[in-house]
Amino acid sequence: MKDRKWIDISQPFTPDIASWPGDIPFTFKLSFTKKQTGSVNIGQIHTGVHTGTHIDAPFHFDEQGKQVHELDIQLYAGKARVIDAAGHDKIGKEELEGYNLQGAERLLIRTAKGRDWRTFPDSYTVFRDNIGPYLKEQGIFLLGTDAPSVDAVDSKTLTAHHSLHQNGVHILENIVLDHVEPGDYELMALPLAIEGADASPVRAVLRRLE
Repeated sequence: MKDRKWIDISQPFTPDIASWPGDIPFTFKLSFTKKQTGSVNIGQIHTGVHTGTHIDAPFHFDEQGKQVHELDIQLYAGKARVIDAAGHDKIGKEELEGYNLQGAERLLIRTAKGRDWRTFPDSYTVFRDNIGPYLKEQGIFLLGTDAPSVDAVDSKTLTAHHSLHQNGVHILENIVLDHVEPGDYELMALPLAIEGADASPVRAVLRRLE
């Protein structure tokens, strides 16, 4: 029988996790200790919603787009295909045509190997503006990347975000795929139901399909 344990593909929230440049750094602390309360420890977190492994809601880049609490959670649970496309500065139709994407539905792409999630990268693989139409043609409605964004850190037009959104493809960022073999998996990456939010951290996990 194959090993079908869940594989964690999330960045752990630690004091040294990288945050988007200029964003709120992650912190966790105990507001009250068991010694203070007499019964329990009570903690609090402080973070930007784009820190670590997270989904982008359309509202992130479109004032009229859906917010996190309005998204269909079915998008983030189900069959996913992992591919290794490391070595490209940009990924679009041209780079993906050599991969078998038939029946993928959700596509998770390893764009680099050995990335340190504790350091925001100086550069990372971004996506071309033809990525949305091409994935739609393939029947894919979720794109996951191990990079912090589908667009460059200094982009103001966010062409990849808009290309994906206009073609019904949702976005999962900052996944960790170094320890995952290419193939078909079951994905669970459910966002928190944060009302009004433009993004949400997720605990993303995979399990190999039979």
